[in-house]
Amino acid sequence: MLGRCLAVIVGFLFAATPAFAARCGGDFNGFVQNISAEAASAGISQGVISQALGGVQQDMGVLSFDRRQRGTFNKTFEQYVSTRVGAGRINGGRAMLQRHAALLSSIEQKFGVPRQILVAIWGLETDFGKGDMGKLPVFRVLATMAHDCRRTELFQTELLSALKIVQRGDLRLNDMIGAYAGEIGQTQFLPSSYIKYGVDFDGDGRVDLRHSVPDVLASTANLLHTSGFKMGAPYGEGSANFEAMREWNRATIYRKTIGYFADQLMGR
Repeated sequence: MLGRCLAVIVGFLFAATPAFAARCGGDFNGFVQNISAEAASAGISQGVISQALGGVQQDMGVLSFDRRQRGTFNKTFEQYVSTRVGAGRINGGRAMLQRHAALLSSIEQKFGVPRQILVAIWGLETDFGKGDMGKLPVFRVLATMAHDCRRTELFQTELLSALKIVQRGDLRLNDMIGAYAGEIGQTQFLPSSYIKYGVDFDGDGRVDLRHSVPDVLASTANLLHTSGFKMGAPYGEGSANFEAMREWNRATIYRKTIGYFADQLMGR
């Protein structure tokens, strides 16, 4: 999960940014007041803003982690994959393919993304939802990163998107727990991706990427489908599908690991 953080952030450096970005740096509480006013102008209710940002504190540990991350993918593919795709995870993935066969078939038909790719991503990100989805309050993380001037517009966008998730009723405030860049849920969506690609596949009226396996897998498929992933075509390095997975993760070594894991799940 943590290895994905840098590559995902790089992929969103040129994402849409707030129309009136709050000024980064300086007094943190003043920055939060400014971003709160921007959220209100974007249609976020005062109740949601107060609950999410009232009393929010800067987290220097998040900034320290972000600055240490630069060497995440300094291993060879063989070194990296050996730490991520072992016999236990392969067996667990095959069990998920069987347990969710009907669901995965339905998702394949709708989005045209093969089940083994979805289960591979699910396994790599959070060990099929059983592993670490992050333990940090999303609004504390995003407010901290938005206040930092290196990528303030990016993280202001993510902060506003996180507020929209609560505003829409997709997740409750106490479910807004994630990783070091604010990634949420079983396949670790940034809030902007949550808003853009999230799918209510279980039909309960909300997109729940923490608790609903149908929503998790369908939303992941929707992201890849929207990025051009084609069913039945190769997904190895150099293929069009491999390129389509850049929207999921720009790191070549990570996409190669997804493909390797997917092939292992199918006994190839």
